[in-house]
Amino acid sequence: MIMPRSNQVEAPSTDEVIAGEARYLVQTYTRPARVFTHGEGAYLFDATGKRYLDFAAGIAVNALGHADPEWVQAVAKQSTRLAHVSNLYHTAEHVQLAQRLVEHSFADRVFFCNSGTEANEAALKFARKYAFVRAAGAATGTRVIAFENGFHGRTIGALSMTAKPQYREPFAPLVPDVVFLALNDLDALAAAFDGHVCAAIVEPIQGEGGVNVASAEFLRELRRLCDESGAVLIFDEVQCGLGRTGSLWAHTATGVYPDIMTLAKPLAGGLPIGAVLVTDAVAAALRPGDHGSTFAAGPLVCRAAQVVFDRVSDPQFLARVAASGAYLRDRLLALELDNMLQVRGAGLLLGAQFSVPVKPLIGAAAECGLLLISAGDNVLRLCPPLIVDQAQIDFAVETIGSCWSALQ
Repeated sequence: MIMPRSNQVEAPSTDEVIAGEARYLVQTYTRPARVFTHGEGAYLFDATGKRYLDFAAGIAVNALGHADPEWVQAVAKQSTRLAHVSNLYHTAEHVQLAQRLVEHSFADRVFFCNSGTEANEAALKFARKYAFVRAAGAATGTRVIAFENGFHGRTIGALSMTAKPQYREPFAPLVPDVVFLALNDLDALAAAFDGHVCAAIVEPIQGEGGVNVASAEFLRELRRLCDESGAVLIFDEVQCGLGRTGSLWAHTATGVYPDIMTLAKPLAGGLPIGAVLVTDAVAAALRPGDHGSTFAAGPLVCRAAQVVFDRVSDPQFLARVAASGAYLRDRLLALELDNMLQVRGAGLLLGAQFSVPVKPLIGAAAECGLLLISAGDNVLRLCPPLIVDQAQIDFAVETIGSCWSALQ
């Protein structure tokens, strides 16, 4: 099989693309047998011209949907000016983005990187360095508290803070001195702070692990224990942040604020970026050379991120997300499916938990033109573009209801 070269007019067929993927790519993914060619708004189109309502949004990345005109125009214009110079030099775009993030959050400063796992790697390093500086020559606490069903990435440091054995065991030994506790278990939390903890990392709403919500009471106690022990509190808002819950930050609803917050997925609308937001106290522990990145915060990706941030931080935009999320939740509950046990989450990050695996439902829905993803075997994760409208929500819920028999 010969794949058409890039200068040929005729695009490769679906079968050719799938065969080429099997031949040339490392097989770390299991993909369905369809090839997407373009998107518009909340829709994707495959190589046959079939249209799909995208309720996966690139795993909660495409907050503005596909081919948003303002985003496209900004990226196109910036690409004709400057795309990359590295972090050896100043550019206006990364300062302008950092200013936006700081002025709309608890943070005083920002470190940029290229992904969520990189952001969590940086957070781990920053927490360890903060503890080292704070100890001032005494024994340094290095323990990190993380939580069951949490997901923080697949690189070694981030993976060390991710509980799922399937992800961890083939790559052991990982970074030591990480302990895992049950989310929302106050007794276990109190017992874990023994003087050796330098940081705790938690997703205010766990995404990959099942759309599990950390309670306000739990986060308040975690904040108190970190304050009492001098440990750094890290909120991983890679998936739940930047407007997805109907608030700009998922933690805002709890009234609890971290020392470090990690961001990524939707920030640049599909281009690779990560960000680590920190207080001045954390930033003061860091020196030139402590961390870095060749590609992070280039002017092209930062210009794209400015467009996304300006849109998702707008109060009217956030109010629409909250209303859409409430409508989606109500419609899902109104289905009254026998084996749907619970709908949880916030805004447009919802998890519908079933008593059986949801993979057959996801497959059946795709055949009907609806793209869905899971969060574990039995949880249907709904994370559409934040621009989704009521008619699109109606179609998604009606499709779930009509495909429900695939679970029988």
